[in-house]
This record gives sequence, structure tokens and C-alpha cells, in this order.
Amino acid sequence: MAHPKEPDFVKFFVAVLFSDEEKLISAKKEIQKNFGDFDFESQSVPFTVTDYYKDEMGDNIKRVFFSFEKLMKPDKLTQIKIKCIEIEDKLRDEFGKRKVNLDPGYIDFYKVVLATCKPGGCKIYLSDGVWADLVLRYEKGKFLTFPWTFPDFKEGLYDSILLQIRKIYKAQISQFKKEKYSLK
Repeated sequence: MAHPKEPDFVKFFVAVLFSDEEKLISAKKEIQKNFGDFDFESQSVPFTVTDYYKDEMGDNIKRVFFSFEKLMKPDKLTQIKIKCIEIEDKLRDEFGKRKVNLDPGYIDFYKVVLATCKPGGCKIYLSDGVWADLVLRYEKGKFLTFPWTFPDFKEGLYDSILLQIRKIYKAQISQFKKEKYSLK
């Protein structure tokens, strides 16, 4: 019989949708102020799979990923999502429209998980109105999708980015374990 144990640390990231570079810069500063330095920043990728955000954000929407340098336990997902909502609200325009959409999540050896405030059959409730949404799983060197995976993730638009973040995570965990066992 298995006994409860603490989960490994995970690699948090924020996937940011934006159309205004100045708002992106402001969001980046706010995220770093709240969660620390980044160890990875992706190139921006055009977000063209849906017009869902067009009324709010306008044209030429892009997505960029920032991963946090510091590894954390996965139970921080709710706290990070709530803070990201506060940052989105702070950066709304004078008409109350969001100019950035912050999707926090994490990577570990097996999966990519996003935080959401929308319930669904495939989502696991965490706390404070936040659910965990398993969007990708990692197997044999690549990410695999689920029927519910968001179209942009399903199309593999970010696979190379997520693989880079996973590679950083792997190196960090390896170093962490070396340091942990060298102390004994």
C-alpha cells in the first residue's frame, strides 16, 4: 500500500496573451515583483486559433511564456492564479477591458497543468474558485493532447517552448537532488 508523500517541486510559468507591448512589459514587471525572476522568456507566437479575445484585446494578439526561476510545490497554483487575476485587473484599460490574459500553470516530468476559474468535467477543483486543468501529458520525448486540450496547445504551437522549459526544470531537479544527497 502506498503512503501519502510530498509532491516534487514543479516549474511554474505564465502564458501571456497580449496585443499591446506596453501592457506586456507592465505585466512582466508585476509578475516578477510577485513571484521572482524568470529563467526563460519565449519569443511571442501569433495567437490565431480563435477570435475569442478580439473584442477585448483587439487585433494582432500574441502569446509569450515566462517561466519562474524558483521551483515551487504544485499547491501554489491557486495563489498564483488569484494574483494573476489581480494583475489582469490592474492593467485593464479605461473601458474595463483586459489588455493581458495571464494563464499560470506548471510543468513537471509528466504533464502541463493550467489554472482556470472555469469548472469542467476534466478539471480538478483546488480551492478559492480555482481548478487545475491538465492540458498536455509528456511521453517518449513529446507532449500529447487530450480531447479537451485548448486548440492552440493541441496544434503544438508551443511544444518547442514547453520542451525548453521542461529541459530547464529537469536540470534544476537534477541539481536539487545532487545537492540534497551531498548534504547527507
